[in-house]
Amino acid sequence: MGSDSGLYTTMGLNGLFAIFVTLGCIALAWILLQEVKWDAFVRNPRSPRARMIQVVLAVIVGHLMSRFFLDYWEWAGAMKWLFQSG
Repeated sequence: MGSDSGLYTTMGLNGLFAIFVTLGCIALAWILLQEVKWDAFVRNPRSPRARMIQVVLAVIVGHLMSRFFLDYWEWAGAMKWLFQSG
């Protein structure tokens, strides 16, 4: 049972890492979406509805960015098995 605790710790740390990467990407997407001229898309860009659209878009774009980075991280980590001998 002692060997399982190391596995659980690793899984927990991987989950925590994924949470921080995802939240960081959502925050980055929010910052980048602030540069968009929302006047062309909505009547009142400062209204709560327009802000809700920005939040939803930030979550969607941030999630897609984080999935890319986390998948890439996983694939790069798996490359070691390609070159491992015997």
